[in-house]
Amino acid sequence: MAKESKTRGRRAAKAEKKETGDFAPPVETTEEAKAVLNETPTTFFGLVDSQELDYFKQAESTLNVNAFSNEEERQGFIRSVLEESKGKELKLMTNQICSKLVERLLLSCTDAQVKRFYRALQGHFVALANHKYSSHCLETLLVRAAALVEKEILNPDLQFELDDEEEEAQPFVSMENLFLMMAEEFKPQLPAMVTNQYASHVLRLIILILAGKELPSSTVSNSTLRSKRSKIARKMIEIMDNEDFAKHYQTPSSFKDEMMTWFTSIIQNHTPKSMRELSVHKVASPVLQLIIQVEGMVDKQRSFWHLCFLDTSHVEKDTSEGAYVEYLLSDAVGSHFLQNIITHGGKVKNMDRLYKLYMSDRVLRLCNRNTTGCFVIMALMKKLKPSNLDQILDELIPHIAEFLVPAEADRAANLEMVKAIIDTSTERKNYKKEEIVESMLSIYTSKPAEFTENILQLTGSTLGNTRDDWPTAEERRRSLFLQKLCAYDTKLMALTLDGILELRAQRIVQMCKHGVFSHVLEVLLEAPVELDVIKRRKLMNLFTGEIAELACNSYGSHIVDKLWVFTVKLNLYKDRVAGELYAQKEMVKESTYGRLVWKNWSMELFTRKRGDWKALVKQQELEMFPPVAAPAPQEEKKPKINFNREPVLSGKRAREYDEYTQQQSNKIRSRGRR
Repeated sequence: MAKESKTRGRRAAKAEKKETGDFAPPVETTEEAKAVLNETPTTFFGLVDSQELDYFKQAESTLNVNAFSNEEERQGFIRSVLEESKGKELKLMTNQICSKLVERLLLSCTDAQVKRFYRALQGHFVALANHKYSSHCLETLLVRAAALVEKEILNPDLQFELDDEEEEAQPFVSMENLFLMMAEEFKPQLPAMVTNQYASHVLRLIILILAGKELPSSTVSNSTLRSKRSKIARKMIEIMDNEDFAKHYQTPSSFKDEMMTWFTSIIQNHTPKSMRELSVHKVASPVLQLIIQVEGMVDKQRSFWHLCFLDTSHVEKDTSEGAYVEYLLSDAVGSHFLQNIITHGGKVKNMDRLYKLYMSDRVLRLCNRNTTGCFVIMALMKKLKPSNLDQILDELIPHIAEFLVPAEADRAANLEMVKAIIDTSTERKNYKKEEIVESMLSIYTSKPAEFTENILQLTGSTLGNTRDDWPTAEERRRSLFLQKLCAYDTKLMALTLDGILELRAQRIVQMCKHGVFSHVLEVLLEAPVELDVIKRRKLMNLFTGEIAELACNSYGSHIVDKLWVFTVKLNLYKDRVAGELYAQKEMVKESTYGRLVWKNWSMELFTRKRGDWKALVKQQELEMFPPVAAPAPQEEKKPKINFNREPVLSGKRAREYDEYTQQQSNKIRSRGRR
C-alpha cells in the first residue's frame, strides 16, 4: 500500500487553523480589490486651465503669507477670490494646488460665504468625499457648518448677509436642513465609505458632528480623525485651524435620529463574522471604534458591540469569540481596536467578562507582547473593577524589574507598562507601593548611573545638538516617565539624583539646556527637603561657573530659578549663585530670560541693600523650615487646703492641743451617760 505523503508548509498551518476554529480575516484578491474600486463613485469635474491655475496659485500664496495691512483688506481679497471661483468650486477642490486655496478660503470666509459655498456642492458630496484632495476641503467645510448649526439653534432669527440678487431670490434653508440633505445623499454609500481611505475620514467627522462630540484639531496626531502621517502632511502645507476646531457644538434632536438611521444602514446585512473581519480592516477599524464609542447615545442594545462580542449572559468561553479575541491581542490593527473600545466605548461589565474569560490567566504573557497585547492590558487597568485590578497588580509587581533591565527598557511599551502599574497602584491607595519601589531599587542600588542612562538613554540622544531635530517624542516619553518615578517615591528621587551626580559636569549643563531632560532636573530641584544635604552640595558644585550662561538660556533659566528654593539653608551656595549673576550682570540683563532670573532672585536688593536681601533669605528659611516650638513650662500645682484636717503642731503647743481634745472627749462621754 502506498505511503501517504506528509502535509507540510503554510497549507498545513491554514488547514489546522480551520479545524481549531481560529479567526482569520479574509485576504482580498486582486479581482475583489478591483471590484471595490469600481464601486467607488468617481466623477470628473474638469481641469483648471493654465491662466486660472496661475491666478489661484498666486491667491493661495498671498493668503499663506498674509501680507495685508488690516482685516478689512484681507476680507476684500477673499471676497474677490470667492467671486472668481463661482461655478468652479468642484474642479478647484479636486485639484492638488487649488484645494489648498479652497481650505484657506473656508477657514477665513464669513458665515454667509460658507453657506453659499456649501449650497454650491449639493448633489456632489459623495464624489467629493471619495477624492484624495477634495475630502480634506469637505472636512474643513463640515466643521464650519457644525458651528453654523449651533449659531442658528441659539439664535433662530439669525440671518446672514447675502452677496447678490441671485441668492436673495433663493428660499431660506437652515443649516440644519442643508446638513440633513447631505446626510441623505451619503446614506446609500455608507457601507462603501466605511472601507474607503478618503471617505472614511469624512464619515467619522460627520458621526462626531451628529453625536455632538468634540471635533478634533486637524494638526494633532493620533486624534479621532488624524494619524501621525496625516498630521505631518498638514504641517507641511502650513494650514492652521481656526477657532471652530477642537470644540463640540450643540446639535438638534434631528441629528440623533439621523445618526440612528446611519447606523442601521451600515449594520444591515452584516453578520458577526463579517463585522469581526471589518473590525481588523486597516481603514474600517477606526470607523467601527468611533461607532461603538457613540452608539449608546441612540441604541441601548449596542448592536455593533454585540455583533463583535457576546452578551454578558454568556459566562463560559466561546470557541469563535475566543479565536477572535486572540487575534485582536496578536494583531496590530486588532489590538488598537480592542484598546480603543475598552478605553472609550465599552461598559465595565463587558470588560470584566472579556478579561475573566480570555485574559485573566495570562496577564504577564500578554504584557510581553510589546506591540499588541500590552496596550490592551494597560487599557484594562483603567476600566476594571478593583478586585480584578488587584489581581493584575499581584501578577505584574513581582516582575516589574524585568521591564526595566537594560535589554527591555529600550522598548517604550515596557516603560508605559511600569507607568500604568504605578498609576494603578496610586489609585488603589498605594497598593503594594513598598514592593514596587524595592523591586526597582534591587537592580540599580549599586549602580545609579545605569538607572539614569537606562531610562533616559542619554548616549545617542539629542543632548548638545544645535539642529532643530530635538527633542524627540521618545526622549519626551522617557523624561516624563522618570519624572513620574521621582514623584512616586523619595527613594527613587534620591536614586535619580545619585545617577545624575555620576555624570560629567558638561553633561549636566547640557541637560539643563535640553527641552525635556531639563524637566527632570527641575523635579529634583523643587524638593530640597527630601534630598540629602551632602548630595545637594555636590550638585551645586557642578553648577559653579555656569550660572550666568544658564540664566540666559530659555530652559536653563528655569533651572536657575529653581536654585532659589534648592539652596535653602545652603547660604554659602545661595551667595555664590547671586555673586555669579552679579559678576556678569551686563550679559544677564541683556537677555530676556536673564532679566527674569535677575528679578526672581531679587538681585536689585542684592546689589543695593545686601542686608535686606539677607533678611529675605532668612525669611525663606523660616517659611520652609519653621522653628520647632519649645514645650510651654508647666505651672507648679499648689496643694489644695483642707480646712477640716487637724493642724500640724509641735512642742508645747502640741501638748496643750492634746490636753484640750482630751477634755472635750470626756465631756462628750459624760453627756452620753446621763
